[in-house]
Amino acid sequence: MLKLIVQLSVIDLVNMNSNITLRQLGFLVALADTLNFSRAADACFVTQPTLSAGLKELEDRLGVVLAERTKRSVLLTPTGAVIAERARALLLGAREIEALAAAAGAPDAGDLRLGAIPTIGPYLIPRALPEIRRVFPRLRLLLREEMTEPLLAGLHQGRLDLILFALPFEADGLETIELFEDGYHLAAPPGSFGPEPVRGAQLEGARLMLLERGHCLQRHALSAFPDRDIEQDESFSATSLPTLISMVSEGLGITLLPDLALDAGVLGGQEVAIAPLPDACPRKVVLAWRSTSARADLFRQLGRIFQRTRDLLHPPH
Repeated sequence: MLKLIVQLSVIDLVNMNSNITLRQLGFLVALADTLNFSRAADACFVTQPTLSAGLKELEDRLGVVLAERTKRSVLLTPTGAVIAERARALLLGAREIEALAAAAGAPDAGDLRLGAIPTIGPYLIPRALPEIRRVFPRLRLLLREEMTEPLLAGLHQGRLDLILFALPFEADGLETIELFEDGYHLAAPPGSFGPEPVRGAQLEGARLMLLERGHCLQRHALSAFPDRDIEQDESFSATSLPTLISMVSEGLGITLLPDLALDAGVLGGQEVAIAPLPDACPRKVVLAWRSTSARADLFRQLGRIFQRTRDLLHPPH
């Protein structure tokens, strides 16, 4: 009888050791993201042999081939790709459980991964950091600047906890709070006009120099006057607002600049004529997080800090 009990215990131990582990699923997701064993191993902070062995154990456990390997490339099988996406969701769920436990004890402590688009982050976050550090001294912000689509993907995948971006944009499955509306000023070569407001009718048929495609500000600027015939000057596109301003100051064209960036000093002393655009449709700056996040209360408090920071840059009338 004792011998039978010992045998059953060994069998249970073997079964337990052969279960799928979160570590193995993490290896698979890293491989799906990089399609390279060496880079996947670096992302998981393990050696390449360790990662390869873990993936082989996962394949043996599942009884399917997850990746096709050659000397030059790695390609997930169709089944491997589907399993990798399911694994990504499981890993996110596990991190949410950890965050829930951490939030129960210290929601305002630890790391917080904040992403922002390039036309908002540099002009708002640095000015909000002193108050954030004062109110939440145990919180460590890890900042990431990306375009809107990667930010949303990073939030859904769990790579980011919180993002700053601008509507209109689809934000399914997320909780958002609108922080403020961000209007525009017209920027033109020096001496083009005075500081008086410019109406939309005066821009009829204009061609604007804008940021390159992929920047949400490019779309927002074109939709600032939806009833006017305003197009992008396709002969030039900039990768950043300072570059765009430099081109305007050299007399190469006109553009729209967001009020937030202007209030934060984006002109940097460059000679550019600036005029308000009271008829322009503003973009809506929002803060977003996953609806399942356990730190929603903290995020709302951070949102109020960002709102106060914006008001300090340009007090509302």
